[in-house]
Amino acid sequence: MHRDVFGQFAEHLGHGIYDGIWVGPRSRIPNDAGYRRDVLDALKAINVPMVRWPGGCFADEYHWRDGIGPASKRPVKVNTNWGGINEDNSFGTHEFMGFVERLGAKAYVSANVGSAPPSETAQWVEYITAPANTSVLAKERGKNGHAGPWKLQYLGIGNELWGCGGNMRAEYAADLTNRYAQFAKSANGPMLKIASGPSDENYEWTRDLMRIAGKNIDGLALHYYTRPRDKDWNDKGPAIGFSEREWATTMAHTLRMEEFITKHSKIMDETDPAKKVMLAVDEWGTWYDPTPGTNPGFLMQQNSLRDAVVAGLNLNIFAHHADRVRMAAIAQMVNVLQAMLLTDGPRMVKTPTYHVFDLYKPWQDATTLPIEVTSPWYHLDEVAVPAVSASAVKDAAGRVHVALVNLDPNRAVPLSVAIQGVQASTASGRIITAATMDAHNSFDQPNAVAPAPFNGAQVANGALTVTLPAKSVVVLDLQ
Repeated sequence: MHRDVFGQFAEHLGHGIYDGIWVGPRSRIPNDAGYRRDVLDALKAINVPMVRWPGGCFADEYHWRDGIGPASKRPVKVNTNWGGINEDNSFGTHEFMGFVERLGAKAYVSANVGSAPPSETAQWVEYITAPANTSVLAKERGKNGHAGPWKLQYLGIGNELWGCGGNMRAEYAADLTNRYAQFAKSANGPMLKIASGPSDENYEWTRDLMRIAGKNIDGLALHYYTRPRDKDWNDKGPAIGFSEREWATTMAHTLRMEEFITKHSKIMDETDPAKKVMLAVDEWGTWYDPTPGTNPGFLMQQNSLRDAVVAGLNLNIFAHHADRVRMAAIAQMVNVLQAMLLTDGPRMVKTPTYHVFDLYKPWQDATTLPIEVTSPWYHLDEVAVPAVSASAVKDAAGRVHVALVNLDPNRAVPLSVAIQGVQASTASGRIITAATMDAHNSFDQPNAVAPAPFNGAQVANGALTVTLPAKSVVVLDLQ
């Protein structure tokens, strides 16, 4: 399973970057050249492999030249997508590349296809990757404080071209993808080009993009957000204080990710049977109604045990499709939607989702293993879904790790798990669970939902047996 599946998304949206990642070098909040130290330390601890920036819908109104040079001379513009607030461009290309350097992560830049010509994308790539003093743009980068080139591992060819990126037809978007991809050339190592792919079940978009542009891209982006109430984007349901029915619908809607990946992959197989083009799920996560009292354009929401279970379900699904899903990015990194971290002035708290990513660290660059689980069903009203999701991997050292998610909020599930070709005698690990469905961490109670030791599993005669507590995520290490 490629480590980049555990990527993150950071958009110029609400407090995702400003106050979340970036406070500026003059801030009283402890920082490293403007980057929050607490956020950097927390993200490095979960081995963040890749960061996508600057959007999102923001990307197709972003002009990279606005974010270079002295911060005091950068133009102030209005963020028309998210809250209508001023964007001072103090976090631009140099700041982003400095951020991923500090994390030891790969850079994924989303180019502006919606409102900028191909030359702007080509020049941005040159500015980032051209060797020192080799071109006008390389020399300009040096004058701005970074003589040498950076590596740009991923380039997004626009974002949601079917929607906020331009409201395009698939055929037109595919032609533009070919055009922009043709002229964007890295001068410092491989750069994978990711086309703006489908949302949800828009299978015809995938078919047209692959047919017309498939030979010129390295990846096709899939976006899918889990909402408890998925009929109306203006009534998605609350992040906490929800009913069991909204727990159940959230789980059922999350599990549709399996369907979407399976069907989009099958269509991609028609023109790419060798799976050279990845399906990059570079926006996924939960999307609820904004926290009451906050700017609705900031997409601020609390993060509960429900989100931890959703994260585990999605990561298991990605593991099932490791041959095609080789990159993904949860939305978003800090303070926005299904965030890893929440900040408030000098305070920071790790969310239940963060802790799931911590538990799944052994999945990064590990080999996925076949795993067989016979699951009971969780029923509520019209919702009926398997109660247990599982995945297993073998890491580079030969250790086997098993993830088990019980989405039933009421009942523990006894399991016997078969993992092919595994010889082990002991099983130990950690669990994330809590007494209530909407248990969450706050600045006053930062450890209400946190991993705890789990010793309720046994290995005997080649079988793993475990009683999986209700509404839990368990990761086991077998030896």
